[in-house]
Amino acid sequence: MVSVGDDAPDFTAPLADGSVESFALSESLDDAPLVLAFFPAAFTGTCTTEVCTFRDRMANFENVGATVYGISIDTPFALNEFRDQNDLNFDLISDTNREIIDLYDVSMDFSDLGIRDIAKRAVFVVDGEGTITYAWVSDDPGVEPDYAEVAEAAEAATPVEATSE
Repeated sequence: MVSVGDDAPDFTAPLADGSVESFALSESLDDAPLVLAFFPAAFTGTCTTEVCTFRDRMANFENVGATVYGISIDTPFALNEFRDQNDLNFDLISDTNREIIDLYDVSMDFSDLGIRDIAKRAVFVVDGEGTITYAWVSDDPGVEPDYAEVAEAAEAATPVEATSE
């Protein structure tokens, strides 16, 4: 599993930002700290609550120069609709090929339901050097992250000169 201090696994995937663009983690480090918030599936109860909580607390991240991205296995087209319906003020990354959840080792199955290879609920903070500075992973998809803790981790990953501007 990816841990604090590890290099963040690089990836390129479709970005749902109202349109569909290509996103590469390594090309986005200038926007660090990056908050990568993995969620199992768009349009489900806890996932909707999670992304809406990030939306409502976005000022906590913007104030420290952090960029938030949600990541799920949904298509970028479904994620754009999810963004629209929930008035999200951050972009979502589509991992339909399940490469990112494999790289970050956050894949899970709902065997009872016959659902395989979806994202665990997880949050990673990546600093401008591409290092994981915070990692939280839940085996229970009904548990949300500690949003204040994530905001503190993003602030701690912000370069000193960025916080003094």
